[in-house]
Amino acid sequence: MRVAESDRPGVTIFHDGRPLAALAGDTLLTALLCNGVALRRNEFDGGLRAGFCNMGACQDCWVVLEDGSRIRACTTEVHDGMRVCAPESVF
Repeated sequence: MRVAESDRPGVTIFHDGRPLAALAGDTLLTALLCNGVALRRNEFDGGLRAGFCNMGACQDCWVVLEDGSRIRACTTEVHDGMRVCAPESVF
């Protein structure tokens, strides 16, 4: 749920083909979390995980784009039409 900065222009990203709403200037991690998307499962208890540090220092938020490139969700800004693949280990 968004509590501030809701006046920025909206963009649409896609997560495994499903459209998700985001705002211009959001990081990909913010957009995914605002849409209820987890990045992976915790290796210890199987619980859903998002990013850990949210500043690009850890390795927790790597995602794969539809074109096969890997990016960090916490430091990559969304753009309209961005297409992200769900990690198989989560879904």
